Amino acid sequence: MSDVLTERLRAGAPALALELSDVQLAQLLEFLALLQKWNKVYNLTAVRDPQEMLTHHLLDSLAAVPPLRRHIAQAGVPAPVRLLDVGSGGGLPGVVFAICCPGVDVSCVDTVAKKAAFIRQAAATLRMPNLHGIHARVESLVGPYDVVSCRAFASLQDFTAWSRSALAPQGVWLAMKGKQPQDEQAALPADVQVFHVEPLQVPGLDAERCIVWMRPSSQRTAGQGGVVA
Repeated sequence: MSDVLTERLRAGAPALALELSDVQLAQLLEFLALLQKWNKVYNLTAVRDPQEMLTHHLLDSLAAVPPLRRHIAQAGVPAPVRLLDVGSGGGLPGVVFAICCPGVDVSCVDTVAKKAAFIRQAAATLRMPNLHGIHARVESLVGPYDVVSCRAFASLQDFTAWSRSALAPQGVWLAMKGKQPQDEQAALPADVQVFHVEPLQVPGLDAERCIVWMRPSSQRTAGQGGVVA
């Protein structure tokens, strides 16, 4: 991995108010190199340029790490915290979450076998026992998962409906989006509550990004770690 990418990653972490160890930085760069290698054969992502991969994939996913850490701390989720990343593809943001939050057990589910195989290879290469690749439809999973995440996966309505059976009773949905999807929010059923829309700033990326935090409407609000909008 080039020195330029290394320096950009080192500069990007503090810009996101993100503390990462040297081991975590090395793992992120090793993951990026592995993604590039597999992408040449299996077309895991349309982004090919390493510099664009760093900005559009790695830093973009890293922007969601501080909010995830905050939620886990404030919600008082007992260890081990279980996270399901839906439609994970090349492991974004699932692998990034697993690297930056070693206390979180991350499962990345995808309907494409080669993408699930890539996650399993990444877990082995990076020596990460808290990372798992699952080849399945999310509707078939029963969890329970404390956090169910996605990044540019589907509409909020489809995402929450398909993953509902996997969500723990006091779990939350974390949906990474570009511009705030107001139409999608309006289309959500009454039993899904958006409790916070959190803007994200990605270093080097001039585009809107946000997290839409959601939970079942029947869920008690006491003890939830998100900030109510």
